[in-house]
Amino acid sequence: MTAPAVGPPLLGALLRMPLAVIHSRIIDGLREHGFTDVGLAHMAVLRYPGPEGQRPVELAAQANMSKQAMNYLLGQLEALGYLERRNDAEDLRSKRIYLTARGEAARTVIRATVREVEAEWAGELGADDLEQLRALLVRLAAVVERSEAPGPR
Repeated sequence: MTAPAVGPPLLGALLRMPLAVIHSRIIDGLREHGFTDVGLAHMAVLRYPGPEGQRPVELAAQANMSKQAMNYLLGQLEALGYLERRNDAEDLRSKRIYLTARGEAARTVIRATVREVEAEWAGELGADDLEQLRALLVRLAAVVERSEAPGPR
């Protein structure tokens, strides 16, 4: 029995494939700079723009994961010295998440690594095409944000 023809990749796959490369390169870059205790799962916390002042529930929603799973990752990263949980001045029952100096250093490596990948891709695609892709993705991100915003539609 032959497998049915699948056709060309759809947008989800086309977005996922470059992201997988970026994630792999980020992990390699972190390891090269001595951050050997961070794994791919931690990118749910360390991804752009970072957790500066957000509540765990907000991070969980952004990462599309349960609060329990997010708190597990936060606990790991806190124990490893990448972040700290501080009391929320607005709600003493809640915490807010902040990167430590170690977390900021990891973020610096992450951003530098992604810039390297972007430079390589600019060499392959051409700088103008890469900037056009970035502009389209910025527009798409705005559409997604609007469609996911709370309130009437």
